[in-house]
Amino acid sequence: MSSLKFGTSGLRGLVTDLVGEPSYAYASAFFRTIAADGGEGAVVIGRDLRASSLGISATVAAAATAAGFRVIDAGALPTPALALEAMRQSACAVMVTGSHIPDDRNGLKFYRAAGEITKSDETAIVAALTLAESATPPVRTAPVVPQPEALARYRDRYRDAFPADVLAGLHIAVYQQSSVARDLLSELLAALGARVSAIGRSETFVPIDTEAHRSEDVAFIREAMASGTFDALVTTDGDADRPLMADEAGQILRGDVLGLVTARHLGIDTVVVPVTAGSAIERAGFRQVVRTKVGSPFVIAEMEQARRDGAESVAGFEANGGFLLGSDVRLADRVLPALPTRDAVLPIVATLAAARTRKVRLSVLVAALDAGATASGRLPNIPAERSGAFLARLSEAAHLGAFIRPVGAPQAVDRQDGIRIELDEGRTIHFRASGNAPELRCYTEARSAADAQDLLRWGLAAASTEIVDY
Repeated sequence: MSSLKFGTSGLRGLVTDLVGEPSYAYASAFFRTIAADGGEGAVVIGRDLRASSLGISATVAAAATAAGFRVIDAGALPTPALALEAMRQSACAVMVTGSHIPDDRNGLKFYRAAGEITKSDETAIVAALTLAESATPPVRTAPVVPQPEALARYRDRYRDAFPADVLAGLHIAVYQQSSVARDLLSELLAALGARVSAIGRSETFVPIDTEAHRSEDVAFIREAMASGTFDALVTTDGDADRPLMADEAGQILRGDVLGLVTARHLGIDTVVVPVTAGSAIERAGFRQVVRTKVGSPFVIAEMEQARRDGAESVAGFEANGGFLLGSDVRLADRVLPALPTRDAVLPIVATLAAARTRKVRLSVLVAALDAGATASGRLPNIPAERSGAFLARLSEAAHLGAFIRPVGAPQAVDRQDGIRIELDEGRTIHFRASGNAPELRCYTEARSAADAQDLLRWGLAAASTEIVDY
């Protein structure tokens, strides 16, 4: 059975299941859906730096040429930079990336000219897949039009929107590892006035997950910051649509906190976040907060709805830190145009700018938010039918009350993606089935890290017992 599957953002799976004919088939199915809608005649193709991405991008280019599309090769660049270039050229786009997952896996992210594909687009691609597979021509080399300027245009987007001295006085460590944005980040932060030190560059792929931090990354960051010479450390996941930032003491900041700081710094009116983001967002003074299922397509859909409903400025962000700008925003006498796809660079620049503007350290800036603490974990090897049955039982009020009684009584319940239960004293516990793997995930929130971890341990143990008993 193939491991390939659409998850919260794009298609992912083992490299062995993707290279060659499978990537050709999925790309061909995507181009079929675009052509069926009378869509774009050009496609912009980009890739991250993992070992398999160059070969897969060549296969995608061959599929595009066979489908009658003009191929524009943007090379190795961040996913949001590819989306920006596709919007500029009114073209569709394909990004070859596995994001934060290990090097033995990879994936494809698909874009229409207006931005990320929707969940209904994913369904259409899968429906067209059988047709593509039944008549797949041999893979051949496709002529391409190189577009190296796409990366420079993305960098200039931020140089044009922020003053050249906005980060003056800050000393930033850029943990380069294998991020496709590693050189861009160093160049951009320096252009905005920061003193930059590039550290930790790797020629092999490093799977940086901005939510589930590897112990070796935590240790590296703490050691790098132990000297006390840096004001912050920044990096991204593999395709640079999710940021990771540590404060002056080496404490890694939560992704939703970066999103909250960024939205406030930009003066956003309406924010859209998934149910996994922390509850401090509702206390932050935004005119409206909308919560969605987990996944950027759901966030984008609600941002578009907010614009239709008359919101003046709209943005979305996720617990992983990816920030989606749904409308143009004015920064003094400058304008930052909308880019409604996950982006790592904007929250990095805006958070640093917020600290610099307020003349406080990152730790002080974050502490003032009173955002509490979160924790997350997972039960692996839980088939979808088992996790689904567990969540269905929790949807029954009597069963939920008995299940949750050891840690409190439900104050409010959100069932739009799994079940998120608000308890007393600012605590929440949230169970949901993974969209990418056979596992049950648990997220907790409390006023202290110790309490969040205690609630997580209870949640995983209680869920495991419940699933086994039934």
